[in-house]
Amino acid sequence: MATKGSSSYQASAFPATVLAHVSAAAIVTLVLVWLLHFREGLAFKSDNKAKIFNLHPLLMVLGFVLISGEGIIAYKTIPAIRETQKLFHLLLHLTALVSGIIGIYAVFRFHYLKGIPDMYSLHSWLGMSTICLFAIQWVFSLFTFWYPRAQASTRARLAPWHTVLGTVIFVMAILSAETGLVEKFFFLGLRRSQEALIINFVGLLIFLFGVFVGLSVVLPRSSY
Repeated sequence: MATKGSSSYQASAFPATVLAHVSAAAIVTLVLVWLLHFREGLAFKSDNKAKIFNLHPLLMVLGFVLISGEGIIAYKTIPAIRETQKLFHLLLHLTALVSGIIGIYAVFRFHYLKGIPDMYSLHSWLGMSTICLFAIQWVFSLFTFWYPRAQASTRARLAPWHTVLGTVIFVMAILSAETGLVEKFFFLGLRRSQEALIINFVGLLIFLFGVFVGLSVVLPRSSY
């Protein structure tokens, strides 16, 4: 039998959202250190083709994974009315989608300039599937939940499916990032080094970020 005092022990989404933000900040810091200090920097055009490739992990991790995760928890982190939260949710996911598209363009351009075949690994298959599903989900959601909007009964019926598919896509984004880091780790032939530690910590933090985003979604806004 539930008691009044037992409700005070109910978990809240607040700690999870804070930890999601903290892990995101740590990921941003480590990825920038990795690419700028160990991997020669970033560029859309350069004689050093590695700089073009470096845009791929930057945009896919920082732009796609982290911003889409922040978009998922916007309903818990933005202190505003529901419609404003929904707008931030929509715009953050649009930003993530644009970042993902540019990130994929960067790696295709790098492959073209280096004569490397495309779509040859599990990472590339997961990544392309994720970005395609993400784009379909975003366009469908725009017309269903934002403008011109479906009828209220239709939106209510589709909302759970929107949430489930969004969760699946986010998990796919996490898996794509993790497999990409593993692929890059072995491609570079890294062993025990500072760069190897940074890549491993980025992978661990991306996993934790995904966990904290998931907890933020399932837990209530407050414990009372």
